[in-house]
Amino acid sequence: MPELPEVETLRTELNRAVKGKTIKTVLVKVPKMVKPLTPAKFQQQIKNKKILDVSRRAKILILKLTSDLFLTIHPKLTGQLIFQPKKGRAVIGGHPQKGGTENLPNKFTHAIFQFSDGSKLFFNDLRKFGWMRLADKQQVDKLISEFGPEPLSRDFNLGKFTEIIKKYPNRNVKQILMDQTLIAGVGNIYADESLFCAGILPTRLSKKIKTDEVKKLYQCIIKILKFAIAKKGTSANTYIQLDGKPGGMEPYLKVYGRNKEKCKKCGNPIQKIQLNGRGTHFCKSCQQ
Repeated sequence: MPELPEVETLRTELNRAVKGKTIKTVLVKVPKMVKPLTPAKFQQQIKNKKILDVSRRAKILILKLTSDLFLTIHPKLTGQLIFQPKKGRAVIGGHPQKGGTENLPNKFTHAIFQFSDGSKLFFNDLRKFGWMRLADKQQVDKLISEFGPEPLSRDFNLGKFTEIIKKYPNRNVKQILMDQTLIAGVGNIYADESLFCAGILPTRLSKKIKTDEVKKLYQCIIKILKFAIAKKGTSANTYIQLDGKPGGMEPYLKVYGRNKEKCKKCGNPIQKIQLNGRGTHFCKSCQQ
């Protein structure tokens, strides 16, 4: 699933593509995507609304509309957002489904936004896990309050991170990093990479992590996420940018997706285990 850097990259590019556009109509072909509204009600409420801005909270895109309305979008594992200008080539962001921009709409197209200038935005989803919700300001505030602090925000300082680590002494450290109610937007890729950067095994209980290690991990989380955003995310099999290009982070990954390959630091093989139900990569020589 795309993580903070990938969704932030998608947010930036989507904002560039649709900000200022007015939604003429929307066709929802899979009703569960817009629950609790019906497709007809969703269409009625969003019609003729102008997109004022595109922001992000954790892994959720938030489109601010006129009339104090918000459209929240979670692409989940296989969601795609495909922008089709009135003239020119369609561009796609999200899951890199083969032939995603061809013959639109296709069997994976579950929602179509048509803008007043003739351009369109398609929401495709291979597995139909993605969703869209219309909300007012109060509902959006409630939604985003369920997440922990953004790792690149002022709210996420060393004191706050130390507090989070100490609050759950018997959890392994990777479980803490990936708990969205504690820290927003960090997933499997960047948890593994941050822990390698800090030299900490993902299996270690938080109560066994020393003060200097907590500081190092805090610094690594911020460094890794900033670098990943600069590289426009990691293109595993679940993400490409809105312009159709892959993210540039993958060559810089030290452990994630490198099972049995040589560690770039020490030369020993990277190991992969199942931890908290997720594939977890680490170097037993470089991480303690």
